[in-house]
Amino acid sequence: MLSKNQIKLITSLQQKKYRKQHQLFFAEGVKVIQELLNSNFELEHLFSTTEHFHNVPKNKFSLISEAELKKISVLTTPNVCLALFKIPAELPVAEKGLVVALDDIRDPGNLGTIVRLCDWFGVKQVVCSMETADIYNPKVVQATMGSITRVNVVYASLEKFLSETKLPVFGTYMDGDSIYKTKLPGEGILVMGNEANGISPAIEKLTGNRLSIPRFGDLQQTESLNVATATAIILSEFKRLG
Repeated sequence: MLSKNQIKLITSLQQKKYRKQHQLFFAEGVKVIQELLNSNFELEHLFSTTEHFHNVPKNKFSLISEAELKKISVLTTPNVCLALFKIPAELPVAEKGLVVALDDIRDPGNLGTIVRLCDWFGVKQVVCSMETADIYNPKVVQATMGSITRVNVVYASLEKFLSETKLPVFGTYMDGDSIYKTKLPGEGILVMGNEANGISPAIEKLTGNRLSIPRFGDLQQTESLNVATATAIILSEFKRLG
């Protein structure tokens, strides 16, 4: 049975300020929740319409009705479960291998997909500008499909981070060098820019290497690629050649 206070707390966590205040976030769906339970994330409480989870302590589990789940879910079609987890302390960035830096990525779906892509391509570190969407936004958590447990995501001043790094910095631009004709190293920082405006002028000054994905269409009229799609193509080339 869900109490009014529990409903109020969970629905408040849709907003970043309350996630920060309570140091909690929530996830929905068996797959995502199971990934989080199998990781270092600490469970606060699990609400489910079925007794599917046998590894959860009884004091942290509540069996609820589908109607109750609907009150706390952000999904159009609620899954069978929702869980609260504690937001862990941020870990430092390990500057080795390939690091992805995100300059003002606003769309939660894009951020979640990029984290999932990093997990797929073995990228362990993502550095986000302070303006980038919150990794603990429910839509972002959902879009990562559990990859949030395997990729270290930190928020920092990108200007400071890029100006201090010893790794080569690559930026993505419409007029950059073709990704297919560029010799790519095994280590470096790949900067992906805002959905509408690309990489900001301040960050552009710090990207020593300009990359682009050439268009092959006959009419050459497509303005740009979705940032998550572009990330997938570029990470694939880095891993293939690096």
